Amino acid sequence: MLKCRTVWKKLAPLARDSSTLSRQSVRRAGLTNGSAVRVPAAHMSSGSAGGGGENKLYVLLVGAACLGGGIYAYRTVKGDQQRYMERMAEISSRPHKAASQKTTVPSQSEPPAVEATETEAVPEPKPQAALSSEEPSPPAPDAEAAAPRESAEPLPADSSPASPSVPSHAPYLLIGGGTASFAAARSIRARDPGARVLIVTEEPDLPYMRPPLSKELWFSDDPGVTETLRFKQWNGKERSIYFQPLSFYIHPEEFNSAENGGVAVLTGKKVIHMDVRGNKVKLDDDTEISYDKCLIATGGMPRNLQAIERAGEDVTKRTTLFRKIDDFKSLDKVSRSISSITIIGGGFLGSELACALGRRSTESGLEVIQMFPEKGNMGKVLPEYLSNWTTEKVKKEGVKIISEALVKSVNYKDDKLEIQLKDGRLVKTDHIVAAVGLEPNCDLAKSAGLEVDSDFGGFRVNAELQARSNIWVAGDAACFYDIRLGRRRVEHHDHAVVSGRLAGENMTGASKPYWHQSMFWWVLDYFLFSK
Repeated sequence: MLKCRTVWKKLAPLARDSSTLSRQSVRRAGLTNGSAVRVPAAHMSSGSAGGGGENKLYVLLVGAACLGGGIYAYRTVKGDQQRYMERMAEISSRPHKAASQKTTVPSQSEPPAVEATETEAVPEPKPQAALSSEEPSPPAPDAEAAAPRESAEPLPADSSPASPSVPSHAPYLLIGGGTASFAAARSIRARDPGARVLIVTEEPDLPYMRPPLSKELWFSDDPGVTETLRFKQWNGKERSIYFQPLSFYIHPEEFNSAENGGVAVLTGKKVIHMDVRGNKVKLDDDTEISYDKCLIATGGMPRNLQAIERAGEDVTKRTTLFRKIDDFKSLDKVSRSISSITIIGGGFLGSELACALGRRSTESGLEVIQMFPEKGNMGKVLPEYLSNWTTEKVKKEGVKIISEALVKSVNYKDDKLEIQLKDGRLVKTDHIVAAVGLEPNCDLAKSAGLEVDSDFGGFRVNAELQARSNIWVAGDAACFYDIRLGRRRVEHHDHAVVSGRLAGENMTGASKPYWHQSMFWWVLDYFLFSK
């Protein structure tokens, strides 16, 4: 009503002025013709006599529109305020609900930490993490969108998630608990605030960043870093590798009843079968979950050398394939109890771990050896002169470099691993870290009938990351069509953040193509160049 009254006050003087001008014009016309003209006193139209009704109707319509708009705006603001208050009340009550559940069901405990990607930093500013995606090490531009600021509530490293009941249906189902999946969840919730998003991961942890596992965590001064999993970022601020604490997520039992939706995580569950026509998946415990829209973000598995695989148990149990939180904890423990360790691989991961362990060798006397088939570190990525320069820097960290090394066989003899090279050289060591690449996890392709790219590996998707009309793929497992460079597959944290976020947007109707050229940062960026 106030808005209508204001509008009327502004329109009334204009109407009076126009009426006055009309009467004056008519009088002039009458005098010119030499005859008297009768002018209606109350006529408020600038047109001919008899048109006042149309102006009144116009004013009434404008007033009604203003009144309706005011009422709508008032109700919208009031409703948003009420929903906000309800959401805040719900979040603040979660710790009390969790405490009451613990007292009534002693066997249930909170979930521990979660999965990682070889290069990510997330996302999110946390899950907007976020992908960062902030994040560890040098900041990945889009990674910060994926890794949000960490909540003050810590996530105990030894916590384990309660055994939740599995929802039978999820409007948004995300398979995989890594960076891409978390970035997608944040993106979906940003565009659809009431969305219910279910993440299913076979790891026992909530979504976390992988890059710190081979970077910052190794340089922490905290002796309990393997339990706290906290590190200092490039900007000096400390945070956990987890995108968000447990309180950020809703419990799977509350998935269907949460009024404002949310993100739930099913940990320790593996999707083993996918029925694309029936829009449902089957878990390893035979539970079925139907979905409206699905994202496959299953990441990849570290490759191993055939020479190690066929060498027998004595060799394989003394070999680390580095990928997850447990691998970080295990390698940290092993490196403190042996005298020699050999990293096979000269790429990002192998060189980062070699430098991290090399620094430790100056304090503990640990012998660190890195071998690779190229002439120098990062030989497949950097031009020769930069590869040679990088190799010298790595050597200064206390690492013994063996280049142009092709492994022929590995044996266990006299409490030592013997690595026989094809050129006749023999290397003896106590433990091996195989960092020889990643194999995209496409186990679901057969049951789902989805295409796997024969050249690059991974699920084939279009520029919008779609494999089917209601199925998207993101992260390491996606072989996408780049509208500028053609078909590609990328294994970097920044890519996981951006592709996950884009997939989430497209799952809510954005229909955007993927054009981002992903960046990466290496551990040399911040502790070798500083010398």
